[in-house]
Amino acid sequence: MSSEPRPPTTINRPVFFSAALFTLLLVGFAIIAPKTAQNFFESLQGWILGNVSWFYILVVAIILLSVAFLAISRYGDIKLGPDHSEPDYRNFTWFAMLFSAGMGIGLMFFGVAEPVMHFMSPPVGEGGTAAAARESMKITFFHWGLHAWAIYAAVALTLAFFSFRHGLPLTLRSALYPLIGNRIHGPIGHAVDIFAIIGTVLGVATSLGLGVAQMNSGLNHLFGIPVGVTTQIILIIITCGLATLSVASGLDKGIRILSEANMVLAVILLLFVLIAGPTVFLFQTFVQNTGAYLSDIVNKTFNLYAYEPSDWIGGWTLFYWGWWIAWSPFVGLFIARISRGRTIREFVCGVLLVPAGFTLFWMTVFGDTAIHFILVDGVKGFSETVEADSSLALFAFLELLPWSNVVSVFAIAMVAVFFVTSADSGALVVDLLASGGADRTPVWQRIFWSLSMGAVAIALLLADGLTALQTATIASALPFSIILLLSLWGLFKALRLDATKRGIRYQSLTLSRPARGGQSWERRLRNMVMMPRRSHVLRFISDVVRPALDDVADELRRQGYAVAVREDETEGSVTLEVSHGDHLDFWYTVRPEAFVRPSLTPEEAADEEERKYFRAEVHLREGGQDYDIMGWSRDAVIGDILDQYERHRHYLHMVRP
Repeated sequence: MSSEPRPPTTINRPVFFSAALFTLLLVGFAIIAPKTAQNFFESLQGWILGNVSWFYILVVAIILLSVAFLAISRYGDIKLGPDHSEPDYRNFTWFAMLFSAGMGIGLMFFGVAEPVMHFMSPPVGEGGTAAAARESMKITFFHWGLHAWAIYAAVALTLAFFSFRHGLPLTLRSALYPLIGNRIHGPIGHAVDIFAIIGTVLGVATSLGLGVAQMNSGLNHLFGIPVGVTTQIILIIITCGLATLSVASGLDKGIRILSEANMVLAVILLLFVLIAGPTVFLFQTFVQNTGAYLSDIVNKTFNLYAYEPSDWIGGWTLFYWGWWIAWSPFVGLFIARISRGRTIREFVCGVLLVPAGFTLFWMTVFGDTAIHFILVDGVKGFSETVEADSSLALFAFLELLPWSNVVSVFAIAMVAVFFVTSADSGALVVDLLASGGADRTPVWQRIFWSLSMGAVAIALLLADGLTALQTATIASALPFSIILLLSLWGLFKALRLDATKRGIRYQSLTLSRPARGGQSWERRLRNMVMMPRRSHVLRFISDVVRPALDDVADELRRQGYAVAVREDETEGSVTLEVSHGDHLDFWYTVRPEAFVRPSLTPEEAADEEERKYFRAEVHLREGGQDYDIMGWSRDAVIGDILDQYERHRHYLHMVRP
C-alpha cells in the first residue's frame, strides 16, 4: 500500500532559530522579573501614547483610505493570483475563516463589557443617560468596525498580491519587495519575519492566558469551579491539545471545519439573544447606530481629544489601534493564505464590509440589550458586576435571559472553540513564516508551534507575566506601523506597474487573432465545432507549439539572450522563458485547459453524458490570456509569441526608472 511521501523539513534556519531565541529571552524576562518587565513595557507604551499618539491615528486613517480607494480604483479588477485563478474557498467558508481569525474571541469578551463600560463612564458627559447610550454604541462601532478590518486587509492584500501574483514567499518580507528588491531574501527579510513570529507567538500566548480567565470565570459562575492558576493551566492544555489536532489536519480540514462551526454557533447565539431580548428595540438601534457611526466616522477617525486632554483615548482607542496593528501580521497573513484567486475589489468588499457588518450587528444585539437592561428595565447590580470584572460580563448578561444556565454552557463552549481556532490559525501562520512561506510542511513543524504557544502561555501564567507581554505586544505596533506604511507604498507602486502592463496587453493589435492564426474561415469553423480531446491538444503542442518555441529560442540565443524552453509532463504544457537580468523576465506558456462541452445541437443535447473538450490556451507570467491557438500553423504561433514579447518589451521601456 503506497503512501504519500512526507514533505521534507522546510525550516528557514536563520528565522526559526532567531525567533525562538528572542521569544525565549522575552518570555524569560517576563518570568524572572515580571514587575520589572511590566514597568519597563508600561513606560515604553506610556511614552508612545504620550508622544506619538497622533502618528497612530494618522496611520490608521491612511490605511482605511488606501484600502477603500483600492476597491473603487482601476486596480480593483486585478486578481490576487494569475488572471485565470479562481477562489480556493466558497464564500461562506471564507467569511467564517475571516470572522474566526479576526474578531471571534474578542466579540465574546467585549460584546457586553465594552458598551456597558462606555455607557457608565463615557469620555465626555454624564454616564447612565440616553445620550451616553448613543455615544457608547458609536464608540464601540468605531473600535470594532471598518478601521480594524482595514488594518488586517492592508496586510493581507499586500502579502496575497506579491505571493500569489508575483511568486514571492507568503511571508511578511515579501511586502517590502518593491522597495528593496531581492534583498528581502537577506538579513532585512529575516528580521521582518522574525519580528512577525515573535509578535504572533506572544500575541496568541497572551490571548490564550487572558482568555482562559473568561472561561474560568464562567465555569466558576455556573459550577463553582475555583478560579486559579491550576484550573487555567488545565484549560490551556485542553485548548492547545484541540488546536494541535486541528492544525495537524491542515487548513482544508481542521481549521476550515472549526471556522464553519464557529460561524454557525455564533449565529445561533446571536439569534437567541435577538429573539429573547428587546427585538424591535435592537433593530431600531442597529439602524440608528449604523447611521450615527457613518455620519461621525471622519470626526472620530481624527479625534485626539487635543483640546480636552483625557487618559480615555490612551486606554481605549489607541489601545485598540495598537492591538490591531500588532496582530495584523498574524491575522493578515492568515487572511492572505485563504484569499487566493479573488479580485482586489472582491477581497476588499469581503474583508472590509461583511465581517465588519456582522461584528457591528453583534455589538448592537449584545451591547444594546445590556444597556436596555440598565436604562429601561432598571436592573440593579449588573453594571457594577461588569465594571468590576469584564470577564464575568457575558455570563452576568446571560443570567438575565431565559434558559441562562444552558445558554451559558453553550457560550463557554463557544469561547473554547474560538480559542482553538485562534491557536491553530496562529500556529499555521508561524509555521508559514518560519518555513519561508512553504505551502506543504511536515506535520511536526505545525505541532511544534502549536504546543510552543501553549507552553509559553502556561509559563507566563505561572510567573504572572501575561500583562507585561500584552503591553509589549501593543508597544510593538509602533515599528510595525512604519513597516505597514512602507508596504502600502510598495503595493501601490507594484499595482501601477501591473495596471500599465494590463493596459498594454489589451491594446488593439494591427492584425486580428484569426488572421494571425493563418487559417481559412473553413478551417477556423472546423476547429470551433471539433471540440478537441486532451490527446489532440497535446499532439498539437508537441508537433507545432514546441518547434515554434524552439525556433524563437534559437534566434534569441543568437542575439545574446539567455533562453530556456521547458516542458511540464504533468500538465502537458510547454514554456518559453526569456531572462532579462534585473528586469522582469518573459514567459510564454501553452497548456491544455479543460472546459465542459456545451450542448449546442439536438444530437449533443440528446447525449446525457457530460463530456469535456480542451483548448490550447496561452498563459503569460501574469496568468491565462483566455484565447485558444489550437490548429494554428507554426508561423502563426511564432507570430503570436513575437506579438506578446513585443508588448512585454514595450512594458519594460515604459516602467524603467
